[in-house]
Amino acid sequence: MSFTRPMPAELETAVAKFFRRVVPLFIVMLICNQINRSNIGYAREYLEADVGIGAAAYGFGAGIFFIAYALFELPSNVMMEKFGARIWLTRIMVSWGLISAAMMFVQNATMFYVLRFLLGAAEAGFFPAVIFYLAKWLPNSHRGRATALFVAGSSVAAAISGPLSGPLLSLHGAGGLHGWQWMFGIEGLFSVLVGCIAYFFLDSRISDAKWLTAGEKRALTETIEAEEVEKAANSGVAHRGSRWKMLLDPKLILLCWIYFAIQLSIYANTFWLPSIVRRIGGLTDVTVGLLSSLPWICAVFAMYLSSRVGDRTGNRKPLLIIALLTAAAGTYLAAIASPWLALVFLCVAAMGFKSASPLFWSIPQSGLHPLVLAPAIAIINSLGNLGGFVAPYGFGLIKSATGEVTWGLYALAAASVLAALSVLAVRKPSGLTALNAGGAVPADDPAGRSTERDLATAASARPTLETRS
Repeated sequence: MSFTRPMPAELETAVAKFFRRVVPLFIVMLICNQINRSNIGYAREYLEADVGIGAAAYGFGAGIFFIAYALFELPSNVMMEKFGARIWLTRIMVSWGLISAAMMFVQNATMFYVLRFLLGAAEAGFFPAVIFYLAKWLPNSHRGRATALFVAGSSVAAAISGPLSGPLLSLHGAGGLHGWQWMFGIEGLFSVLVGCIAYFFLDSRISDAKWLTAGEKRALTETIEAEEVEKAANSGVAHRGSRWKMLLDPKLILLCWIYFAIQLSIYANTFWLPSIVRRIGGLTDVTVGLLSSLPWICAVFAMYLSSRVGDRTGNRKPLLIIALLTAAAGTYLAAIASPWLALVFLCVAAMGFKSASPLFWSIPQSGLHPLVLAPAIAIINSLGNLGGFVAPYGFGLIKSATGEVTWGLYALAAASVLAALSVLAVRKPSGLTALNAGGAVPADDPAGRSTERDLATAASARPTLETRS
């Protein structure tokens, strides 16, 4: 286990400024993202009554979002590299906000399908773009905390979406519109507003940041560039010259599976947690909403603490394994416990699978070759997010066949255990630990025996990695 050495003063102030200026903005952006993609859950009964969209049509429309998301994820991240994070993240937010707002004009199932597909296409690339942005702006010693705070936005969104959507739905009849139309319109246009604000707060490159001093820019740039050269040298050079060949690395497939298993738990709970809570009996809709927020609130604290420990030690794989096994244990116990105890164990499970997400992202951020980082993150996120289609749909089939979701919880627990075992097979670049500790690559480390020519090649790749203005 290695520990990071104290940061130089200018690097420390630069990181602190980033946490104050950019991380809160990313959290708000993700909250908007999660609310806009999941608010149809609160409108489902109204869409059926007012537009005639039945349960089957609703289920297909909810799932087709993730199909479009997967199809357009990689192209979106490639375009982000071309146009720069500032322009592309603004484009993503404004377009998804407008499409989400357009849901207020849905008149039939076909329009519902088209808009949900377009929403998935518009949102594609947002999450991996932010993960890539953090990798280009923060040293490895602080990336975990930033990622955890960002991902916590999804838990915050899950906790506040009910209290936020409820009052908007109560506007039924105002201005001649249904309550669900007000909900889609207001929440969508708010995302447009946040997207416009993001344009003035984000910079594509460290050198563009007027809020950093020259010394802070230099300290941040030199630290990250040194880490990237180290990653390039220790990722191997067998496929040098073709980033697409490097994407064929079996390690990438393994990472996709691990993230898919994490997303299975996240989305199964996102869509089915209220139904599980209702088993308690005698609860009102408001009480169900409040109790359903408890696991997500617990998860926020667990995510931050686990990522803080990971940043301090630089060794996140054991923490990821513990988080996945915690998720498995909590999920399994929730399946066999009484309703009230099941809620307690679901809080434990949420602390596990939500903590696993930011801990997981530290692996590709720190372990993949810099040339393939952006498209690799897009591939992992797009395939992993298919869990958002498989989990709710699978739970629905299980409930239809058995009348309960118990077997679905068993399946989630098994997937988490398999994911934890899979983490053991992910090899970490051996030179990175030494870099985090501020030391040189050990002389007896085969991965550290890169020639000057290899290091020069890695260094020459850096200009292609910067997101352009």
